[in-house]
Parts: sequence; C-alpha cells; structure tokens
Amino acid sequence: MRKLVTSMLAGIGLTLACGTSVYAQEKSLTIFWAEWDPANYLQELGNEYEKETGVKITVETTPWADFQTKAFTEFNAHGDAYDLVVGDSQWLGAGSTGGHYVDLTDFFKKHDLGNVMAPATVKYYAEYPGNSGKYWAIPLEGDAVGWSYRKDWFEDPKEKEAFKAKYGYDLDVPKDFKALRDIAEFFHRPDQKRYGIAIYTDNSYDAMAMGFENALFSYGGELGDYATYKVDGHINSDKAVAALDAYKELYKFTPPGWAKSFFVEDNQAITENLAAMSMNFFAFFPSLINEASNPNAKNTGFFANPPGPNGDQFAALGGQGISVISYSKKQDEAMKFLEWFIKDETQKKWAALGGYTCSAAVLKSPEFQSATPYNKAFYETMFKVKDFWAVPEYAELLQQLNQRIYPYMIGGDGTAKETLDALAADWNATFKKYGRVQ
Repeated sequence: MRKLVTSMLAGIGLTLACGTSVYAQEKSLTIFWAEWDPANYLQELGNEYEKETGVKITVETTPWADFQTKAFTEFNAHGDAYDLVVGDSQWLGAGSTGGHYVDLTDFFKKHDLGNVMAPATVKYYAEYPGNSGKYWAIPLEGDAVGWSYRKDWFEDPKEKEAFKAKYGYDLDVPKDFKALRDIAEFFHRPDQKRYGIAIYTDNSYDAMAMGFENALFSYGGELGDYATYKVDGHINSDKAVAALDAYKELYKFTPPGWAKSFFVEDNQAITENLAAMSMNFFAFFPSLINEASNPNAKNTGFFANPPGPNGDQFAALGGQGISVISYSKKQDEAMKFLEWFIKDETQKKWAALGGYTCSAAVLKSPEFQSATPYNKAFYETMFKVKDFWAVPEYAELLQQLNQRIYPYMIGGDGTAKETLDALAADWNATFKKYGRVQ
C-alpha cells in the first residue's frame, strides 16, 4: 500500500513538474525586430521584465535588408513564431488592413497614450488611417534624421576667419539650409581628402527618401495630401522642386564614391575624418560618442535638421512602434508586457539603456536632454517630424521614388521638375490602381 501511495504521489509530482515545465514555457514572449543596437537595449529591458515577472522575453533580430520580407512572410503565413513586432511606421497600413496587427485602440484610450506619448509618434507610429482614432501599435523607438559635425573643424580660429571672409557671417551650426550648403562647400577640399558633407543616397530601401524628405519638408513641400491622396501640385510643387535641387546641390560636396550611402557610411564620414557634417538617424549616434568606435568622439557635435528658406523646420521620421501580432497565442501576456512598458519608470529605464523613448514627459525632462550630447537635438526634432506614406502599397510608392530621384540625384538625368512630374504621375497611377483616387 505504501508503495502504491508513494507511486501515486510520485506520479502526481511528475504531473505537477511537467505541468510547471509546460507553464514555464508558455510564460515567454518573442519580439521580432531588426538587427541594430536598439534591439539589444530592448533585450536588456526585457531581462528586467523577466526578473520582475518570470516571463522570459526574447528579442529575435534579422538584418535590416531582410526585416520586412521575413516579417511579412511570417504574417502572410499566419505564423505564430513572434508575439510582438517592432515594425516600421510605414507598415501600419499593411499590418492593420491585412489583419496582422491586433487593434490596440481600447488599450490606447485606457492609458491615455495620446497624451502620454509625443504627438508625432502617436500620429505616425500608432494611428491608421490618419485621424481615424484607430491605433495598432505603441510608440516604442522614437527616431528621426539629424546631423553630426566636427566641432574642432568648426571651432578652428583660422577656419572661422576664412569662412566669414568668404560668406560674410560666422561659421557655426547651420541656422538654415543655405548655411548647411555654404558650410558643405567651404569644407569641401578634395585635394586634402576632406569633404563637406555626407548625406543619404542609397536607393535600395528608404535612405534616399529619408534624405530627400529632410529637404522637402523644411522647404515647405509635401509628399501629397494624406487625406485625399492627391499628389499632383504637392510632390511636384515649386517648393518640392527647390528642395530636390537643394538636396542634389549637397551631393556635390560629398566624399568620392558616395552614390550608395546609408547609415554605416554616414557615420564613417565622421569617424574616418572624411566630412565636416553627416546626416544620420539619431539611433546611430551613440557610437559617435564612444571613443572606442569614434576616435573623434570628443570633437563630435550634433544638431537638428535646419529650417528651409521660409522658416519651415521639419525632419524625416524614423523609428517604430510595437504591435501585438494577431496570430500569437500569447496575446494576453503580450498586453501585460505593453502595460509594463508604458509605465513612466520603464520609459526612464528604456531611455537610460539607450532606447529613444517616445514619452513626452521623459523627452521634456532636463535629465533626458542633458544625458547625451545629442538628446537635446533629438527632443527638438521629435516634435517636428513628418513621415512617408503609411498605406499598404507604400513599398510600391517607395520604389517609384527611388527609380525617379536616384538617376537625377546621382546621374544628373533631366531636371528636378521633370523628375518630380514623373514621380507624381507614377504615384497617381498607383493610387488609382488601389482605388484611392478616381
């Protein structure tokens, strides 16, 4: 009898042990993101969550070049390999209308996230369609295009004297696009292997679009009317044409071989003493203040995208929101993680780790703005950003932009007006194909 009881108890113990093991396996979440430093910071934050709750967080990454393809392959297969995804802002249309993202509108309203998060991050990382009051993501990684520069070059007394003699005003962080162009020209000295500026030119994904948008928006131009999808008179307006000409003008002052550049090359322009100023997403600036990765760290400064000729000042938005995948079997657990993530104390931890918080309160705090040499410029930028089309067909629109702008920018084919007229025709045809315009 004792053996039987012992055997029964052992069996119960085994069942409990097995049950605990299965339950422990269920208490985990997988977040999918691109392979870059912010994903590592999110893993560190996830480790904190595991310590507090026992729920294991795994941030699975893939190179940027494969990110979109791998994500949507899994979405379209209705796979449950991932529970959450930190998706590009442009994915909102495809993610929501395709049924891939869980509707987070009630969650958004319950936690008053429209007021908690910076307005631009709510508009571009979370809401679709625009002004609909429907939310599909929680703003996670704020980002935008900003600038780094060589402070030692700018502050050299001889350079300052020569600059003022040539241009009639003091050499300083550019106050507008005209000064940006003048400074780029001034420091462009190929015979010394010193160049004026590094910009985005790669046309394989969104680099060219992000770079051009920095000029377009600050010149008062627009991609189109997001409400009506009207593009003629917007993307090919006089302001847009002037912006494209201004961006092409900057290309004249880039280092040699700068026809396919993105974030890696633009940081190298600073670390390898190539350029006076360099465009890049703020998310790539941490390595520029690290002496191990940037020998010029002590002499590197940062500034927000400058205004255009009429005082408009905007920057191209980067960054991502985090969405719950509708095919996940752990949606309740995922929602608990989001509730933890949006807490003030968690947002402070996220910022301290190196993540770019979207919390308006944290962004405005003196502690955040003084934490790094670039945080103040980031704060200034995140309240004046604009984004690319977030419609499901955005990939077609992006490809058309690359196919039209790249030959003009790099090869000098045609004029800015001809280029943008052709792009307007492309986009109009695409919107007609999807029934957005007549």
